[in-house]
Amino acid sequence: MRPPPRPTLLALATLLVLALGLAVVSGSTSDHASRGPSSSPSSTAEGSAGASGFDGAPLPPTPARGFTLTDQHGRRVSLSDYRGQVVILTFLTTTQAGASALIAQQIRGALDDLNRPVPALAVSADPAADSPARVRAFLNSVSLGGRMEYLTGTPAQLAPVWRAYRVIPYPASRAAFERFASVLLIDPAGRVRVEFGVEQLSPEGLAHDVEKLLSSPAGR
Repeated sequence: MRPPPRPTLLALATLLVLALGLAVVSGSTSDHASRGPSSSPSSTAEGSAGASGFDGAPLPPTPARGFTLTDQHGRRVSLSDYRGQVVILTFLTTTQAGASALIAQQIRGALDDLNRPVPALAVSADPAADSPARVRAFLNSVSLGGRMEYLTGTPAQLAPVWRAYRVIPYPASRAAFERFASVLLIDPAGRVRVEFGVEQLSPEGLAHDVEKLLSSPAGR
């Protein structure tokens, strides 16, 4: 028998390669479909936050670490003084630029949106610079004079508070402080419930979560 012409052999080889390629693609597609689409960490976190009903990041209810410090008027203020109320808590410096000014402005907007007074406490992250005069000037500049208690103390008094709330003080690392600055919400039972990073903080979102804690039986 005469061997098939060379063009016929070439055509058969081409068809064989194409068939093998289709089999590989089909198997890969089937395997991917059986596993299902993978979820990115961010999409999973957003779904969890959305399911909670909070605009900020919900936290496991944990008793807030207590403290007693001095406000801008020289009065002693304790976190326990506000038990039974929702408390807005943050850590600031009196530096006019950066995260502190932004956070203060967002808190002021939330207080404007709320239908009832809510305690807002700021703990100093830079006690060497946050003199009473500078604190009062800072609060007035962001329209929080008389609306926020700005608490200071010695580094020894503040250090355990910083540690408890995972705050990197401003003098230690300005970049780290700016990056991790946040606002916490403490429920009426004295538990930390919600955290807002600077990127997600807004007056509307903060006011919404305060109202949710005020109206939630779990918060009492």
